[in-house]
Amino acid sequence: MGDAVIEETGKREQAKAERRSRIVQAARDLIRETGDTNLSMRMIAKRADVSLATPYNLFGSKRAVVLAVFEDERDFAVRFGKIKAANAIDRLFAAQELASSYFTDDPDFYQTIWKALLDTRGTDETGLATTERLERNSAAWRMLIEAAQAEGLINASFASEALERTLSYLANGVMLSWVMGTLETRHLRAAGALGYAIALRGVATGKGIALLDDRIRSFESLLQDKAAPKAPIKQAARGA
Repeated sequence: MGDAVIEETGKREQAKAERRSRIVQAARDLIRETGDTNLSMRMIAKRADVSLATPYNLFGSKRAVVLAVFEDERDFAVRFGKIKAANAIDRLFAAQELASSYFTDDPDFYQTIWKALLDTRGTDETGLATTERLERNSAAWRMLIEAAQAEGLINASFASEALERTLSYLANGVMLSWVMGTLETRHLRAAGALGYAIALRGVATGKGIALLDDRIRSFESLLQDKAAPKAPIKQAARGA
């Protein structure tokens, strides 16, 4: 009797997970097709082939569905775990490049998602990420920072939690500039990485500073064409 109940419960949970996955995929497809997150739950339910009540039962609101689309980790965890680097500083910037690649590879889609989640006119205050996602991301970046400290590249006297928060604030500022259109997609990764390198240089050891200075010069070079002033327009010479 007990085994039958457990098996039945397992089937229900599996079916629930499958419906949730279909709803998230339906919302993702519709956002791509329309370029808009202002979708009705009816549209999402129809595309997912579920009842209208199902998205509300599983997510509670349309914004929560959009947030679930944004939080879809895809293969990030797997790719993150496979990062190979000569030292912890290199690994940290490889992780930053990987995270940025999702946005630079599909800019229109992710700018649409970010704009929707930054809209504070509604009453849903789910924010840009769930508590679980924020904690998971923070732990991953703290691990990278602590590895750099263990290798003697970042001063171990600085709290990894504070350094992680600082990098997070920098990343969010860069993303906001990108979403608002003041930072081009082609400069997104370099702008974020330059901020990371400058911030980490202030707490780096001698060995770490040498590695970070190389990266700072490289990222500055990548951004140089954006920073360079435009040449003045030459006026035609007047006749005598």
